[in-house]
Amino acid sequence: MATKVYSQAQLALRNGQDRAEIWVAYRGKIYDVTESKLWKNGQHYEHWAGQDLTHELPDAPHTAVVFEKFTQIGVLGETNR
Repeated sequence: MATKVYSQAQLALRNGQDRAEIWVAYRGKIYDVTESKLWKNGQHYEHWAGQDLTHELPDAPHTAVVFEKFTQIGVLGETNR
């Protein structure tokens, strides 16, 4: 099965407000965090869903290993990472 490519605009719609899905991107991969209680309403502390969190991770109290518990649903295209 081919990996689905989503645009930055498509990711932005999955912010927990515009649609039911709550997605975040990290290093070009998009993860579905909808079921996480820590992402309720699309917000996790000062971080917002629907965007690429690659540059925000260094400020987090955890490592990228946290993304392993979420399903990768695609990759991020057309971005200026």
